Amino acid sequence: MTTVTVIRPRAEDVEGQPILRPLPSRECRSVGPFVFFDHMLRTRYAPGSGMNIRQHPHIGLSTLTYLFEGELLHKDSLGSDQVVQAGDVSWMTAGSAIAHVERTPDALKAKGFELHGLQVWLASPKAHEQGPGHYSHHPANSLPVSDNLGVAIRMIAGNGFCLESPVPVLSPTLYAEAHMQTATTLLIPHEHEERAVYVLDGDAQLDGEPLAVHSLVVLPAGQSMTLFAETDCHLVIFGGAPLDGPRRINWNFVASDPALIEQARQRWAAGDWPTVPGETGRIELPLR
Repeated sequence: MTTVTVIRPRAEDVEGQPILRPLPSRECRSVGPFVFFDHMLRTRYAPGSGMNIRQHPHIGLSTLTYLFEGELLHKDSLGSDQVVQAGDVSWMTAGSAIAHVERTPDALKAKGFELHGLQVWLASPKAHEQGPGHYSHHPANSLPVSDNLGVAIRMIAGNGFCLESPVPVLSPTLYAEAHMQTATTLLIPHEHEERAVYVLDGDAQLDGEPLAVHSLVVLPAGQSMTLFAETDCHLVIFGGAPLDGPRRINWNFVASDPALIEQARQRWAAGDWPTVPGETGRIELPLR
């Protein structure tokens, strides 16, 4: 494939949860508003164990958590306290300052479970970078789905494939989950300027060329391309309008102006930040 960019993700670990992270990368810093992409690999947690990501801050972005298996408890400095189940969308817009916690609910932790999902960051447009924070939860049954000729598409956020999600995105966005049965095809139109495909499972081809599992493939602008499922496949298609200027990422902060990041670092280090009700633990500012 000479017209696409293929990214092999790097392996990371977040509080004991193994992940693959294709964005950001040297080859590609963003796809539409997406500046960060974490694939939480399917992990079996024994009874009594689970994920526990303590209080940490964000600015200038929206986080979107989408699980295929398991549950997470989301709490934030706005007072949100929500269990997120598989198929739900957990959407948090940071604005100028927000903190949140993500952990395994106690009931699930007690019996053991499997966790598998995605968490992405979408950079906020400049007009919203320093706006108010916001949280919304969207149950699985609120997301639009199409299921035709062996291809099932769920619109997680934004719009595409004649579907539109209720998630309150801040710029033109495409974020869809697709399940393709063996020998089916899916045309990816060029209605969004920037697009990428991430293969979660299965053997697929893009315009006749094979796609490796856990590869992220960035598509060329203005060109429709066709996916073909050699076996049953599970993948996501995402992108949207280009960012309104470059973004800097430092730890959990995203901004168009590096001065905003420096200010956020100083505030978090000094404890001058909104806190999550009932939470005392926090992740301290790392060295640069």
